[in-house]
Amino acid sequence: MPTPSAARTARGHSVGFNLAAISALVALVAIALAYGIDAAGRTAGVSPHRGEGEVTLTRTIGGKDLEIPLSWFRYAEQRVEGFAKQIDLQLLLPLGKGAAPATIEVTLMPRSRVRPSAGLLDGVYLHQFQPVEISEGPVGLIGKPLENREGFKGETVWYDPLSADPFVAKCVAPVAEGTAARCLRAVYLGPGLAAVYAFGADVLENWRKFDPEIRAALAKIGV
Repeated sequence: MPTPSAARTARGHSVGFNLAAISALVALVAIALAYGIDAAGRTAGVSPHRGEGEVTLTRTIGGKDLEIPLSWFRYAEQRVEGFAKQIDLQLLLPLGKGAAPATIEVTLMPRSRVRPSAGLLDGVYLHQFQPVEISEGPVGLIGKPLENREGFKGETVWYDPLSADPFVAKCVAPVAEGTAARCLRAVYLGPGLAAVYAFGADVLENWRKFDPEIRAALAKIGV
């Protein structure tokens, strides 16, 4: 039969062991929690990484994985990794007057959601042209104002009349004094991807360089 002193010693060892075990368990839980938080962060996809000096995010759209620099995104809420139905970008390219930098807004979407401007020329715009032609404009393009109905008021279509796959852009007159006209151009970029470009009308003077400049920029992100 153990003496009272031996019993107290045994209880002391037991308490010490339990405290040590609890401390170890707490440490393990803390480590597990840290790993869990890290894994959750990776799963959520908000993990920008650095490529060739720029922080990029991987976004998937139209069957393509694109490596997009953070500075290209127009909206902060799109700066996450993963699948996207639409990606809004902003590029600064030498397409302004005298090859000055011009802002080109690029909206990437699945091909099924976009009808290209070249297709709209024959299918829609041709039937809405007014019987006049704008006498002054970018060299090589014809400017035809659209009828002031069915949502086309104040709009002009500029197109290359010589190409089988013509450059086509629809421009809207300035809505306020002191503002510039804005233009839209939609194109297919591949089997599953399309883009809508928005830009100032002054860019039209560089229309021959327009698509090559943008495609070269988009090729850098995997388009």
